[in-house]
Amino acid sequence: MSRLFELASCFILLFIGFAALLYRIRWLERLTGILLRTKGSWEEASRQRLLENRRSLKEVQKKHSLWMRLERELTYSGWRVRLPLLTAERFLAASVSLGACAALALLSLAGGKGAVAGASVFFLLLYLGIQWGKLRAMRSVNDNLLKFLDFLGSYSITAGEITGIFHQVSRYVEEPMQSVLEECYYEAQTTGDTCLALLSMAEKIEHPKFKELVRNMEISLRYCADFTALVNSSKRSVREYLRLGAERRGMLREAVVNMALLLVMSGIVLMTVDGMIAVSVWDILWRTLPGWIALGVMGTIFLLFLRQLVTIHR
Repeated sequence: MSRLFELASCFILLFIGFAALLYRIRWLERLTGILLRTKGSWEEASRQRLLENRRSLKEVQKKHSLWMRLERELTYSGWRVRLPLLTAERFLAASVSLGACAALALLSLAGGKGAVAGASVFFLLLYLGIQWGKLRAMRSVNDNLLKFLDFLGSYSITAGEITGIFHQVSRYVEEPMQSVLEECYYEAQTTGDTCLALLSMAEKIEHPKFKELVRNMEISLRYCADFTALVNSSKRSVREYLRLGAERRGMLREAVVNMALLLVMSGIVLMTVDGMIAVSVWDILWRTLPGWIALGVMGTIFLLFLRQLVTIHR
């Protein structure tokens, strides 16, 4: 009887084990299917958005959704050039996943406040990385735009060969202009639509003068065959733009010096007051509500100053 009971128990345990194994395999298959469907939907959404964005280049109105703005930020910062497979969905998913991992790692080491602070620092660094990439791209276009116009001026440009000239000139300029000029050439050769290739190129660089130049070229392409007058007028416009930019950067340096002097004087005043009163000024700033309000106001002013700094520096 006991032998029969042992065999029945073994049979039941084996049945439960096989059932659990099959259930686990089915669960993994379902999870894999969900991940594959999610990946496919992301790629399809990215492809549809790209097609919609390209169709809207010939129209005046464009849709400005969160995904398109994120795509534009990644393009302007140069991340799409370094990571060609990067899309808005993948970037957002990777950012959220890495931020969650950083928060979970810090949760066991520094508690809830440390986790929130770590995740906040991670997303702040991510944002600053994108802004730094955009700033570098703007400065590179500033340095190469006149060179680009000089090369264009050395050719007798006609409508039939404009993208071919872009391909020849691209090797003499730096990123991001090099990549967009080559892409414009290959797109025009593939699709046969030079106007759409030019409009697409204008959307890949944030620099206002580059956008203006390319859009004027697209208009000239439809109504005239000679770009000489356009190139000459663009040279004058770009030189004036760069001159005003140099003046703004001079004002910027003065503002930085003044802000540094204000910060130094504020520190001296706080240390002087700290020695005159019984309560520590630093305790008041960091541990009381009025101190937090004062630090918040100072931080807001400093962030606004940095934003204006980046805007003028472009």
